[in-house]
Amino acid sequence: MQSQNLPTIDARYWAAIVAASMCGANTGDFAAHYLHMGHTGGLLPLAAIFAVILWAERRNQRPTELFYWLAIIVVRTAATNLADLATHDLKLGYITVEIGLAFPMVVVLLVDRRRIDTSKGEIADGSGRKLPAADAVYWVVMLAAGTLGTALGDWVADDIGLGLVLGSIVLAAVLGVVLQFSTRPGRMTKPWYWLSIVAARTAGTTLGDLVASRHGLNFGLPLSTLCTSLLLIGILTLWKSDRAARLRTA
Repeated sequence: MQSQNLPTIDARYWAAIVAASMCGANTGDFAAHYLHMGHTGGLLPLAAIFAVILWAERRNQRPTELFYWLAIIVVRTAATNLADLATHDLKLGYITVEIGLAFPMVVVLLVDRRRIDTSKGEIADGSGRKLPAADAVYWVVMLAAGTLGTALGDWVADDIGLGLVLGSIVLAAVLGVVLQFSTRPGRMTKPWYWLSIVAARTAGTTLGDLVASRHGLNFGLPLSTLCTSLLLIGILTLWKSDRAARLRTA
C-alpha cells in the first residue's frame, strides 16, 4: 500500500485495531455459520475481495485510510475462519496451532528485518509512529497474527476455562500492559508492533465473542456484527488523528 494511505500508530490506531479484531471475529463466524460458507468456503471470495482492495488502493490518488481498514477487516475475517478450521474442523489442538503459527512468524520477521535493516527494524521516523511498509510480507504476517490471536483467545476462554467475561478482562489487561511498554518513545520496533497486534487480536476475539455469544451479552451474530462494525466506523470517523488533520490542511 502507498504510505500516504497508512494510518499513524497512536491511541486511535490501537482502539481501531481492537474494534476491527472484534468485528473480524464476528464477520468470520457470520460468514461461516449464517452464510453457510463453513470455515473454507469464504476463503477464496475473501482473497478476491482483498485483491480488489489492493488494486483499487493502487489506482486511488487521494490520501485515505479507507483501503487499509477494509483490508484489515478482510484479513481478520479470513484469520478467524483459518483458526477455527485448524482447531475445530481439523482438531489440531490449540497449542499445536499456536506454536505452528508463532514459529514461522518469528522466522519471517527475522528474515524481513535482515532484508530491510536500514533502520534496525524500527518502524519510526524518530517518533515511533509510522507503520511498517504494508507490503506482501506485512499482510502475510497480519494474517498469521490474526489466526494466532483467534486461537489464543479461544484457548483462554475455552481450553483454560476462563470463559468470555473473565477471559476478556484478563486479555484486555494483558493488551494494556503490552501497549504500555511498546508505545514508549523509541520502543515501537517491529517485534513490539507485532506482539501488540497479536495481543489486540487475542483480546478482540474474546470481546467479539462476548458480544455475540449466549455466554456473554447474547446479541447474536447479526446484531453483534453490526455493533462491532459501527464501533470501528465510529472510532475512525469521530476520533481524528494528528495525521488526518495534517492531510486535511494540505
